[in-house]
Amino acid sequence: MKKLGILLFACCLFACARPELKDALIVIHKGEMESLDPVYSYDGVTHGMLINVYDTLLKFNGSSLTELLPSISTQVPTVQNGLLSKDGLTYTFPIRKGVQFHDGTELTPEDVRYSLLRFLLSDVSGGPSSLLLEPILGVSSTRDGNGNITVDFKDVAQAVRVEGDNVVITLKRPFAPFLSILARWSYIVSKPWAVSRGAWDGTEETWKQFNNFAKDASPFFKASNGTGPFQIERWDIAGKTLVLRAHENYFAGAPQLKTIFMRTVEEPSTVRLMLETGDADVAEVSPKFINQLKGNPQVSLYDNLPRLRTDPVLFFTLDINMTANPDVGSGRLDGQGIPADFFADKDLRKAFLYAFDYDGFLNQSMEGRAERAIGPAPRGLVAQDASWGRYPFDLQKAEEYFKKAWGGQVWQKGFKFTITYNTSGEMRQIAAEILKRNVEKLNPKFQIDLRGVTWPAFLEKTAKHQMPIWARGWVADFADAHNFYFPFLHSQGRYALSQGYKNPRVDALIEQAVAQTDPAKRRALYKQVHQLMHEDAMQLYTVHPTGLWAMRSNVKGFTDNPVYMGIYFYPMYKE
Repeated sequence: MKKLGILLFACCLFACARPELKDALIVIHKGEMESLDPVYSYDGVTHGMLINVYDTLLKFNGSSLTELLPSISTQVPTVQNGLLSKDGLTYTFPIRKGVQFHDGTELTPEDVRYSLLRFLLSDVSGGPSSLLLEPILGVSSTRDGNGNITVDFKDVAQAVRVEGDNVVITLKRPFAPFLSILARWSYIVSKPWAVSRGAWDGTEETWKQFNNFAKDASPFFKASNGTGPFQIERWDIAGKTLVLRAHENYFAGAPQLKTIFMRTVEEPSTVRLMLETGDADVAEVSPKFINQLKGNPQVSLYDNLPRLRTDPVLFFTLDINMTANPDVGSGRLDGQGIPADFFADKDLRKAFLYAFDYDGFLNQSMEGRAERAIGPAPRGLVAQDASWGRYPFDLQKAEEYFKKAWGGQVWQKGFKFTITYNTSGEMRQIAAEILKRNVEKLNPKFQIDLRGVTWPAFLEKTAKHQMPIWARGWVADFADAHNFYFPFLHSQGRYALSQGYKNPRVDALIEQAVAQTDPAKRRALYKQVHQLMHEDAMQLYTVHPTGLWAMRSNVKGFTDNPVYMGIYFYPMYKE
């Protein structure tokens, strides 16, 4: 009944598009959008949509990870064309003229500068601001550990400035992947539109009031005004549906598709049925349905697409928040719970890493559509070989380390706690089940519960440090190893912060690597990080999955780029 209800809803929802079906695209995805503000949201679903609404200074050339093209900037800065200084610090971007925002006003260099400053200075907790803060200001946050603002506005204003028709950015130090970051994260918004709706006014006097703002305090929460090929027509939060409408005055020409319907559907079998019946044009599908879809001439499959992704990863929280926490049992090491610092014991973490069946998960659960992960970054971003240590599946070793943990108390007393995953994360759930099964069969005193929660609840529990072990993944924000090593292992990175992990030597090596432009020297630095990470045993890496999109056969013009978290709809059309 649940599946039938969703299908009936979808048919009613999209019925209005039927007369103009060749101009509309119905896209089904997992996960929900949190906010439409590009400086607030940091999830793949939202940003997979926002790449169609906002232009950036540069863009990727088709499926390339390294070749960049002009966009709002009319040129890609290089030393050869004089737009990049020889010391690698100052970038000049000539701003394109005649570009219209969705409200019809014309883009100016000041809009570009304002957008970059707002991205830097908003710095919402858990948001994406660190992606530009790190290269431009040399910090990962505008605040210290106590929440006090540490950034001087004058430094920011000098780093990003307008000079005639150009926007000029000066970095604190050379930063190898800077242009790649801008090609994904330099979303350009209209300054007058934003200010008129109560956003930051762009002045030094007021910026601190808008630092780390609440989600619903943003004028961009449910609205937008970009220059991209599509604009947001409506977002039905309760109905988990968003509608995009073509921007007819797009500077590169109006898109052929006029309407994009984006809908969250979590049930994999329902997604398959919607594709088969034509109630969906495009969808991410579960690999377990691929053989059924292969025989359908009306469905095209794009399988084993390269991805800059590490997922799932199982994370340990070193200092668990015990307040009203149902995931820690009794809260003591008494066989019926765990204490707050349970996973601060390295031997215990190693025991869990040895207890996971890596090859079984890859070959059976993932059906071989992935590569075994031995660290945070895919092999394509940093060359790894047999000399890079990894944990094998070895239950004898796991038992050995469980007996060492907590001076033998873990093995003697046992434990009880919960592993958490998000409800739309099918593979994350399976990985948690594999770990639970293998650990529990080592000792009848070991008890692990599993709990799936909605994405918003999962994010809240992560922020509160409530989950003893949690399953999550990472899709690259930009095509560089730094984008994996920093969030996973640097003490100011997203996951290391959530775990409470800090290794000063790891931090220093990661910071050296991102400023190094020689590939061989960068690899050597990352290998040192890997060795330290392997010894610390802070994270359980499983696989680097490939991508799978299914589309109705009349959908054309699809180009996949692993850097994007979704699909760029502009070149697409329907026959």
